[in-house]
Amino acid sequence: MTSHTFVHQGPLTGAINVPGDKSISHRSLMFAGLAVGRSTIHGLLEGEDVLSTAAAMRAFGAQITRGDDGTWTVDGVGVGSLLEPRQALDMGNSGTSTRLLMGLVASHPITATFIGDASLSGRPMKRVIDPLSLMGASFEASAGGTLPLMLRGASPAVPITYRLPVASAQVKSAVLLAGLNTPGITRVIEPVPTRDHTERMLTGFGVKLEVGAENGEAVIGIHGEAELRPMDVVVPGDPSSAAFFMVAASIVPGSDLTIRNVGLNPTRAGLLQVLRQMGADIEEVDAREVGGEPVADLRVRHAQLSGIDVDPAIAPAMIDEFPVLFVAAALASGTTRTTGLEELRVKESDRLATMAAALQLAGARVEEHEDGLTIHGTGDDPLTGTPEGANVATRLDHRIAMSMAVAGLVSRNGVSVDDTSPINTSFPTFMGLLDEAAR
Repeated sequence: MTSHTFVHQGPLTGAINVPGDKSISHRSLMFAGLAVGRSTIHGLLEGEDVLSTAAAMRAFGAQITRGDDGTWTVDGVGVGSLLEPRQALDMGNSGTSTRLLMGLVASHPITATFIGDASLSGRPMKRVIDPLSLMGASFEASAGGTLPLMLRGASPAVPITYRLPVASAQVKSAVLLAGLNTPGITRVIEPVPTRDHTERMLTGFGVKLEVGAENGEAVIGIHGEAELRPMDVVVPGDPSSAAFFMVAASIVPGSDLTIRNVGLNPTRAGLLQVLRQMGADIEEVDAREVGGEPVADLRVRHAQLSGIDVDPAIAPAMIDEFPVLFVAAALASGTTRTTGLEELRVKESDRLATMAAALQLAGARVEEHEDGLTIHGTGDDPLTGTPEGANVATRLDHRIAMSMAVAGLVSRNGVSVDDTSPINTSFPTFMGLLDEAAR
């Protein structure tokens, strides 16, 4: 365990680059690994979660190498030609890798065993087991439908029309990926929009997708027995990583920070919208499109934020950003209320309970409810916890660790994070960038 104390420093200034988008990095390795021919990937996030995906795709037969300049080269194995892995696939802490790769295996005539760390082994997999079972895959999972689990793919799998019972891009993607090697058209009905990186990138790789609407709900159809053609992928900066610096520069007085090359996919830009509703000063500079994804540089200046009632409908577009939004709310003037966030209780940790406890230790006024938090802000005054500073338990959750690091920047007596090592799962350069921006 690596503990670290974060304390009030100067304003955040200059320009930084955040690592590549995690969701897009996972998918670029998977889809390039399914294409026939050679793809290249620039700007891949090289965190532990994404490296778990790379290792799994190698086990399925793709050839994946990293050049000295950070460009990754992938020679794909082809849809329908996945090899059976020789040993269990260790997914580490990555829920995305696990759920998407389960979809991939489900329509191939192979058996794969998925294992993960203690945190991942507690996360619900039944939400993907159910639709993939309907397509013909069979499972032997641990009690409660968790890892370790063994999956036997079906060949041929059966196309289904599946209505998502929970708003989950991972479940949607798992079904669509299973549909790649399934004869006919596999459809997903999506009552609430979720991140659409899978649809955008599969289209780029040449897969035939149809997105329509029925009764106000999105219907996504994928044509099976697809052939992916190789492509060159440029991964935009991760908006979930940029989030920590957007909030930090908004709440640390005197800040004027530019975050370069941030992906602004509308299904992911919820935090930007909410911070602006609270009065944040965030300017989009040089807006452009890269590989089917909207991108811009974000210039963020300190502003006095005001508390708001956050519309629960925006939750899917910022589900990972709520921990750091709670920090912004703690410094706002007035009260911020969030609801409809039950999903946060089954993330890497119970993020509602963990953040409520951590912020209270740091001196924030927080009330925890079943489906959200109510936070009474300080009106830009620094957080005043106990004189010896707050010692925060992060529960091995990378987003809690980074959110409370940001809280430390506006805390009189500092915030000690019990373990910063989980940050490496998604944002290995976080600590260095924080030092650089606050110099």
